Amino acid sequence: MKKFLVTMLVVLLSLSLLTGWFLKKRKKNKDTWKIGIVTGTVAQNEEEYRAAQTMLKKYGADHIVVQTYPDRFMDEQETVIANIAGLASDPDLKALIIVQGVPGTSAAIDKVKEMRDDLLIIVGTPGEDPPMIAARADLIFMPDELGMGSAIIEQAKKLGAKTFVHYSFPRHMSYALLAARRELFKENCAKLGLDFVDATAPDPTADGGVSATQQFILEDIPRMVAKYGKDTAFFGTNCAMQPAMIKAIVSTKAIYPQPCCPSPTHGFPSALEVDIPEEKAGNFPFIIDQITEKVAEAGMSGRLSTWPVPVNMMFIEVGAEYAINWIKEGHDKLDEAKLQQAYDNYLTDFGGGSVSITPLDENGQKIDHFKMILSGFLDF
Repeated sequence: MKKFLVTMLVVLLSLSLLTGWFLKKRKKNKDTWKIGIVTGTVAQNEEEYRAAQTMLKKYGADHIVVQTYPDRFMDEQETVIANIAGLASDPDLKALIIVQGVPGTSAAIDKVKEMRDDLLIIVGTPGEDPPMIAARADLIFMPDELGMGSAIIEQAKKLGAKTFVHYSFPRHMSYALLAARRELFKENCAKLGLDFVDATAPDPTADGGVSATQQFILEDIPRMVAKYGKDTAFFGTNCAMQPAMIKAIVSTKAIYPQPCCPSPTHGFPSALEVDIPEEKAGNFPFIIDQITEKVAEAGMSGRLSTWPVPVNMMFIEVGAEYAINWIKEGHDKLDEAKLQQAYDNYLTDFGGGSVSITPLDENGQKIDHFKMILSGFLDF
């Protein structure tokens, strides 16, 4: 009997230790989540890269993995696919945030889903046709390009524009939303009495690269101003154009209603030589004040504007916070209330405010998980 009791005690102690180990292991596994954030390089869009670094700094390398796609992604789509798909090989990865969703993203998601289908996949600013990316990503954020079709022209008119010049290239005009927005630009220019000018710039992913695009913009804007006058507003569809465009617009005293990816830091600091100390990085009230001062010094107050929030940075940071909440709480991949809360929380860093969030209407059919984002304007 004594021997039996001793044996039972040993068994019970072993079970207790095993249960404790299992619960500890389970808790540890719950904390080993990772999110992969895929962005362009500093050369293509510094804001996106910096936003990914912000999330890395906030949550640490144990939870955030940052990957970039190549600058010439059109010529290196196999690398785009490999870089994105490679992240999914880590079993601790629970979500993917891809901003921008450059061509090749859909193929990369297909590759990911060959390995696993348990990830939350969020894509911001997709460069592929909406139905294509909507069939693959769980949640999509897109600046409301169609809403901008009227908002940007109204803003240009408000800033004093009589002519509106639209710079793009064939690759971008093959994107359904960008092409549709250009048509809306034309229509709204006609309604508000502005002359619309269609201009073609070099594609920064082509042989000449970013430098060729920027040099063209620096040389062409003065020609346009000489032809149409200073009350000419300029808009370009590519991120790499923006610093050169702002610089040329300020030097010619023209008008700049909004960057392609609206934000206080998209192109403005580098073009205006705004010095942002390391301790002020990400301090948008400070940055906006510095830009406003530079604009005033150049005699350009009331001629440049943008959104008060950085759109692609917002997509990355909101996407990451939403994904973390999804990992921890296990709510639906599309939870409208949680999504609105994530945007509201982000906007508190900009003194509050709001953005409108509406589903994409694709040929009369709403795509609920494809969210179109629109903000008001900040005038410098």
